[in-house]
Amino acid sequence: MDTTCIAHLSDLHFGKIAHPGIVNAIVHEVNARDLDLVVISGDLTQRARSIEYQAASSMLEAIDAPSLVVPGNHDVYPWWRPLHRLFKPLGRYRRHISDERSPSFQLPGLAVLGINSAHGRTVKGGRIGARDRHRIRDFFEQLDVGVFKVLVVHHHLTQIQALGPHDIAQNARISLEVAGAVGIDLILCGHLHISHIEPIEILPANHRVVIASAGTATSSRGRGRHRMTNFYNIISMDGAAFTVEERRYDPDEEKFISDRTMRFERV
Repeated sequence: MDTTCIAHLSDLHFGKIAHPGIVNAIVHEVNARDLDLVVISGDLTQRARSIEYQAASSMLEAIDAPSLVVPGNHDVYPWWRPLHRLFKPLGRYRRHISDERSPSFQLPGLAVLGINSAHGRTVKGGRIGARDRHRIRDFFEQLDVGVFKVLVVHHHLTQIQALGPHDIAQNARISLEVAGAVGIDLILCGHLHISHIEPIEILPANHRVVIASAGTATSSRGRGRHRMTNFYNIISMDGAAFTVEERRYDPDEEKFISDRTMRFERV
């Protein structure tokens, strides 16, 4: 089987860009690779301002590969716009980025589904609704055996001890059980601004899924051990295994460099 390659970016936070050349650096790098897809798992903006969305849209237009994007909690109208936040929370996202609620992408041997966890009635943790869980089941259950299944969501669906105390989406446990039941291989998320890759076991399905939590790709809002550090991921998959490479921005070199690569056998 040919190798399939995905770039995973998250938490761009236009409005809080870390370095003058970092956006161009990441665009140049992903365009120089033979990518099948670029995934962005939310928080394209800092305060959902139109000028921030315009900058994010320009970045997406500059990327050559197909893209799949889901919103994050910072892409929702802020609390000082309460009516907009409650009744059309992603109005600017839909205008500048995409009107697609649950984007998907498929190639032979690969299926990727995005789910929106950012809602105006939540604060930070997000929410996965019943409609989204049905969408996950309907999309992945009908796939052939052996297809590499990837779920994209901004918020986390489980606590990860290595990341310290953190919020998770409402209905996270039952949503993660659905992911296990349909055999998802990889969950791409962000939100915490710390780059971390970890396999977990989902019960009661007894299914292993790898969680790839991307750091902030371009902003100055890194946290914890990755404060002021920028990361994105490259996922490469063949029939038997897949790797997740964490790539870190070096401000002195003004480019991204390989930080760590983890390999996982398909199960």
